[in-house]
Amino acid sequence: NLTLNTPDKHSPVFTFFGSQDACPPLGLESLRVDDSQIQASSYQRMGLGPHRGRLNIQSGIEDGDMYDGAWCAMHRDQHQWLEVDALHLTRFTGVILQGRNSIWSWDWVTTYKVQLSNDSVTWSSCMNGTQEAIFEGNQNPEIPVLGRLPVPTVARFIRINPQSWYPNGTVCLRAEVLGCRVDDPANRLDSEGDTVSPDSLDSLDFRHHNYTEMRKLMRSVAEECPDITHIYTIGKSYLGLKLYVMVISDNPTKHELGEPEFRYVAGMHGNEVLGRELVLNLMQYLCKEYKKGNRRVVRLVTETRIHLLPSMNPDGYESAYEKGSELAGWAEGRYTVEGIDLNHNFPDLNNIMWQAQEKAGDATKVANHYIPMPEYYTEEDATVAPETRAVINWMQEIPFVLSANLHGGELVVTYPYDCTRDWAPQEDTPTADNAFFRWLATVYASTNLVMSNPNRRHCHYEDFQRHHNIINGGAWHTVPGSMNDFSYLHHNCFEVTVELSCDKFPHASELPIEWENNKESLLVYMEQVHRGIKGVIRDKVTKKGIPDAIVKVEDHSHDIRSAADGDYWRLLNPGEYKVVVWAEGYFPSMRRCQVGVEPRPMICDFTLTQTPIERLKEIRASGGKVPQDLQLRLRLRGQPAG
Repeated sequence: NLTLNTPDKHSPVFTFFGSQDACPPLGLESLRVDDSQIQASSYQRMGLGPHRGRLNIQSGIEDGDMYDGAWCAMHRDQHQWLEVDALHLTRFTGVILQGRNSIWSWDWVTTYKVQLSNDSVTWSSCMNGTQEAIFEGNQNPEIPVLGRLPVPTVARFIRINPQSWYPNGTVCLRAEVLGCRVDDPANRLDSEGDTVSPDSLDSLDFRHHNYTEMRKLMRSVAEECPDITHIYTIGKSYLGLKLYVMVISDNPTKHELGEPEFRYVAGMHGNEVLGRELVLNLMQYLCKEYKKGNRRVVRLVTETRIHLLPSMNPDGYESAYEKGSELAGWAEGRYTVEGIDLNHNFPDLNNIMWQAQEKAGDATKVANHYIPMPEYYTEEDATVAPETRAVINWMQEIPFVLSANLHGGELVVTYPYDCTRDWAPQEDTPTADNAFFRWLATVYASTNLVMSNPNRRHCHYEDFQRHHNIINGGAWHTVPGSMNDFSYLHHNCFEVTVELSCDKFPHASELPIEWENNKESLLVYMEQVHRGIKGVIRDKVTKKGIPDAIVKVEDHSHDIRSAADGDYWRLLNPGEYKVVVWAEGYFPSMRRCQVGVEPRPMICDFTLTQTPIERLKEIRASGGKVPQDLQLRLRLRGQPAG
């Protein structure tokens, strides 16, 4: 129960007597708190204004005018403050502080006071007994520090009043405020005018799951839907945690001829946790909706083999999870225990291909797919994380067609190439399938409820809305050795990266709305695996599937190969295509294949005829008799038949 003091001119603050439990964040970091709700006593310039005083906000490489990395007061004195209007009566329980994000300046607050008000005119200081409470601030720019209020206090406005700061710096800070909404019994409109976003209507387990809880949840889904699920591991992390994958399909334990393989990978950076929870939500959702007979889900499950890897870097996640949502900071748990960034840890096949093309002088004479891994990468002492090796082996075992890699810290979808030519820091570097990659990125971004909102505030300093919330990876920043580029150049798989939210580690209370923001995007993106053409490449005589047959599409200088059973999938935008298929020991075959606008593949099967020499080799090996037609063809070619 709440006990409220009666406010008067001598008592401007409602005080709460009761639970010491911390409330969730008010939303400075997640942007639920609008810029208009944040004010300050002064600021050096617009780029260091109060709207920049948000926990974990990132500045550009240069200390720019508009988008710097903190609120910084104009004056270095104890009369400066950052004020937040919660809009409603709120039970404040704590403040989290961080210094300025900058590679050029060191600025942070070492101690501060907290003041509260109901009208932003009369203020009362947070007390510690009979004295004003002094809170410990930061010792460096990045590590967040929590200051709990000695007594949780109900008010509408809160001020952070710096008292001391880094001696060689100035008054700069980034902040989050912890507070629970409280209905004001004296204001009927306060309750009736609630504009808080509703929770998801889906009955899912909305909370953060550590390694143990993740395993329990996956097991519970498998028990609920045993006919369409299968759990397996692809390897272990550096600390020995298993990399679990759940398959969801009507025949989950094996590849079915003609059925495409899809994957979602989350948690490559262990502290970017929203993807992990969305993948776990997706497991539950597909199971429940399949049982309900949801036609869309039933079609997905019966026509696709879906692989879900919720945590590629479980060691990093556990490190971030221990700190918690707001205290993990921007980088805690990003890397593996060995300090490896998994997003730069795959073989750089881009430069191998480009250098070979330059030497050859003719790009058509250089392989544009299934580029082998370089020797240095396969050596025992190569700096390759066990998590990376596990994922590479996984890719080599399963003929994936489409994938997405779920990250956090921004709101944008990036597509290959991630690596630029000649090591340019930023440069648009398109693949041969640039149009289809842009389609894939647009499908996710345009259906994401936050990305597609034209009025949303950009996360940090880059305005991706001017790019329609999609961007070529190299045009954003070069990433040699990315999983996206490796998937495309070493295998048949098309892959994009989805930056899911401004906040890398959203509070558990925000997970239901994040699921709603992304649910349609996750479903519609999976459906794109059925675009383009697919078929089976068979031997004309034996009718057996031909593996490793090369599928060439005219005007698309990126080939793909058939899988072990001879089936293949080629993602393409609508249109008519000239497709040529060839395999070693066979004559090539050509067809024209028409791709429609609906997400249903055009079936383009191919039957290949063996060359006479190859057929003769097989007959000899089996001890059979050489047919007369083959003898004649061999004589015409000047080849002996006996």
